[in-house]
Amino acid sequence: MSNGQPVAGSVFFYAPNKGAAIFFTVAFFVSTAWHFWQCYRLRAWKITTLIPFSSLLFTAGFGARAYGAWNYENIDVFLASTVLIYMSPPIYELANYHILGRILYYVPYCSPIHPGRTMTTFGTISAVVEVLNAIGVSWSINPKVPSDLASLGETLLKASLIIQIVVIIIFVGFVAWFQYHVKKRGLDIGSVNAPCLTMYITSLLIFVRCIYRTVEHFGAEALRTVKPGDIGSISPIIRYEWFFYVFEVLPMIAYTFLWNVRHPRKYLPENHKMYLSTDGVTEVEGPGWTDDRGFVVTAIDPFGLCGGRKKKEKPFWEETGISATSSAN
Repeated sequence: MSNGQPVAGSVFFYAPNKGAAIFFTVAFFVSTAWHFWQCYRLRAWKITTLIPFSSLLFTAGFGARAYGAWNYENIDVFLASTVLIYMSPPIYELANYHILGRILYYVPYCSPIHPGRTMTTFGTISAVVEVLNAIGVSWSINPKVPSDLASLGETLLKASLIIQIVVIIIFVGFVAWFQYHVKKRGLDIGSVNAPCLTMYITSLLIFVRCIYRTVEHFGAEALRTVKPGDIGSISPIIRYEWFFYVFEVLPMIAYTFLWNVRHPRKYLPENHKMYLSTDGVTEVEGPGWTDDRGFVVTAIDPFGLCGGRKKKEKPFWEETGISATSSAN
């Protein structure tokens, strides 16, 4: 790892560690291949495709970083590696939103909102974050970009990271709210509790990464005003590579392997129309949820608070005749 001193000609500030870059290229590749195999074997393409896709971006990003470890003066390799690594965590976050939606489909009577709206609302926010990330990274780290655009890029990156932090907190609170509804009904559903626990852990991992990146970018402002030879005024997060591996890479590799081991298809059915009856035991295939509102409306108003809604029909899960009472009898 680096000794905190700049390396002549390096666009990374330090000379990237060759062994670490290669190791994590292989590690992300293994997890990616495992996820694709699980998607095929467990028929989980509609549930977890986002995870191997994001892990594939990480694999490519670390492959570029490994190449850059021998060619650390190559700005194009540096840009490719950085952009790919930055793009991946928000997609992991989006994968969590999608998995939560499938859990809500499975236990519809405990869902605070229409399950599909977790993707329309949180997905819209994730799209905004990805755009801010892409523009912010490409402008802020490219020395060929004018200083005013580089400064704007830093601002966009900070905005995207702060949005991610806020949304993660809201998301975790939403999962806890949902579990409160489950426990309020006196249900103890292992197939729900297990993936929810994984979501708590993986959300915490992404949260740690976002905090690290936020601190890093606020510290990066000093690079524009630092005097030659005054290396000590530069944030250690920028000067030492180990911060990157401890607070960015390890949480993200833990995320992807955790979902490998605790894959949601081990607990949830393939068909989103299959749901758990109110007895907490019997699986039933229902008609599925419908929503006649437009995408924009559902994204802005996921709880359906506006629009003068019509009187609700009897919920489909009450039509089966299966309940906790009937099951006990």
